Amino acid sequence: QLKLAESGGGSAQAGGSLRLSCVASGFVPSRMCVAWFRRVPGKEREALAVIDTGTLSTEYVDFVEGRFAINRADDKYTVYLQMNALNPEDTATYYCAAHTGPWTSCSARLGFTSWGQGTIVTVSS
Repeated sequence: QLKLAESGGGSAQAGGSLRLSCVASGFVPSRMCVAWFRRVPGKEREALAVIDTGTLSTEYVDFVEGRFAINRADDKYTVYLQMNALNPEDTATYYCAAHTGPWTSCSARLGFTSWGQGTIVTVSS
């Protein structure tokens, strides 16, 4: 069974940076579609970025492109979300998720069956 665990959340000042980590354990496929999402209480969950851990192709939603970067560590078990130029609107619980089945295109529209517990990010002005 694939397990995911996020870390790296915390507090940051507006304009600052944080790097979130998503570590996979258990049965880890050689190739996954991994996504980062976030949720603010009272709002719908938002997809932020995805990465195909095999091809390393990435996709971002418009409002984070240029500020956030998703990448995979050399060990192939960790996916990062580097977040720069943070603003208070980025305050949320951040989750990583993985799709391990076959796919045509690695995107946030896939059904993600494995989820982490989330890590909280708080950005103050």
